[in-house]
Amino acid sequence: MFVLPPPPRYSTPTAYNVPVGVGQVAPMIETNNVLSNPSGPEYQFLVGEGLYVLKEDLHLATPPPHPSEAPVVNPNPLATTPQPATAGTKVSLISLDVRPLPPAFYRASSHPGGVEQSIQEHPDEGKSSTTETRESSSDAGATRNVNSSDLPFASSNAPAFGEGNALLAPTNTKDANKKRKPKNNMTKSNSSFISRVIVHETLHKKLQERSTDGMFAFANINRSFQWLDLASSSKADYLTKILFTKAHCLCHDVNRLTKSLAHIDVIMGFSTGEIIWWEPISQRYTRLNKNLKGIINGTPVSEIRWIPGSEHLFMAAHMDGSLVVYDKEKEDAIFAAEEDIPQQPPLSNGEVKNGANGTVNHSSHIQVNKSVHSKNQKTNPVAVWKLSNHRINAFAFSPDHRHLAVVSEDGSLRIIDYLKEQYVAFFGGVYCRLSDDNSRLLDLFYSYYGGLSCVCWSPDGKYVLTGGQDDLLSIWCPSESALIARCQGHHSWVTSVAFDPWRCDDKNYRFGSVGEDCRVCLWDFSVGMLHRPKAVSGSPRWIRSL
Repeated sequence: MFVLPPPPRYSTPTAYNVPVGVGQVAPMIETNNVLSNPSGPEYQFLVGEGLYVLKEDLHLATPPPHPSEAPVVNPNPLATTPQPATAGTKVSLISLDVRPLPPAFYRASSHPGGVEQSIQEHPDEGKSSTTETRESSSDAGATRNVNSSDLPFASSNAPAFGEGNALLAPTNTKDANKKRKPKNNMTKSNSSFISRVIVHETLHKKLQERSTDGMFAFANINRSFQWLDLASSSKADYLTKILFTKAHCLCHDVNRLTKSLAHIDVIMGFSTGEIIWWEPISQRYTRLNKNLKGIINGTPVSEIRWIPGSEHLFMAAHMDGSLVVYDKEKEDAIFAAEEDIPQQPPLSNGEVKNGANGTVNHSSHIQVNKSVHSKNQKTNPVAVWKLSNHRINAFAFSPDHRHLAVVSEDGSLRIIDYLKEQYVAFFGGVYCRLSDDNSRLLDLFYSYYGGLSCVCWSPDGKYVLTGGQDDLLSIWCPSESALIARCQGHHSWVTSVAFDPWRCDDKNYRFGSVGEDCRVCLWDFSVGMLHRPKAVSGSPRWIRSL
């Protein structure tokens, strides 16, 4: 879930106009979160199931640059020169209450009799002809932020990542229900990496008195990270706000397997390549891949996610094209590619080799610099895979926990069997076909243009949805190694995509997208439309500019 940060707010117009008038950098002042209650037709969203109304609008404060940061005067927005990653905004919602999913949550079968019907837009559809009105609020007590890896379809028999390697087996503790905490106290830290930690003065009281079915929000905005309680009457007041010195938090993830009333595991990835494991209730943290340039990988972390089913392993995408698996409880060590890794089958000309000194054709093979089955598992990293020389922008685990979809700046989509550390499919943009050894390509076509920036799986794992710099959404079918549809509706880069599990079955799919054009688009995709010539499958039914 991505949100655009609000513009800086100034106490008086003079505070902004005077420095700008003399050619200086506009002063950045630290602001507070702002909660408003907008009204009017521009805050209404009419769709098939009814009318959505924006009830509350929470603007998260953008932190000012640290005084030690060099100011960037008049940056050119059209410049093509590579710039270091210094900004990122991402929001995660979690509820500590465990409740059964509603009946409409991803129905695994369609209407009996083989007759295709449209998705029921509302439980009372057909009973009343009146327009339903639904309110959208920051208090999302009745809604959930659902990842594809959390869906009911995910309850498969997939083996655990690294299964068979006894060195990765979790250590037994005396109390199995007691979670291990990070080492350092964040509120008393003297680390230069952390600039300031602001904890709500009545944090423990608020946690004890809050309702368990309310939603927590975690948000990273540039060099700050906030923890919010959306069930509180004062949603704008953060429970904890962390300001970092020069590093900008680009991404984060919450472990939904270990969350409880007494423990929440949060990981954050930074522009310096460093990673923080933070437990917000105890306010303790541990830094991984630390030091000036990162002891394991010194490039920024563009995406970070907990590995499904694991309490302590997570995967980070670094901007040098590498995927690195870390263990939150292990110490770091200087990393060098291992030389005794089994080689994948070479191409016909013999140019592909795997290992520390080999050259790899990344369009056909994964360069495994350290395997999850390595015997050297005393320290981080657990595994290292080099996928490309281009930046990895995003990745997503399949609902069955067996595959990984990865999108890169070169416009490619890779489908990886991460349990076996090998390719299943590689989409350079349109189509490819794999040989029998599941690691080589026979055909390769390229995308329309530009990089891909976001990716997600359908709830049943049949389709992969991507968005990118070509302003398009692309629907892929990995089982057929084919591009199913391209969807036009955005006027700028697409930044995030997601399926709506409440409105998906095995014939019809609802998904949404947001882009840098400040548009939210909802799309309906029907499998039956694929066989109709000239059918406009995936055209947006509802678009609202925000």
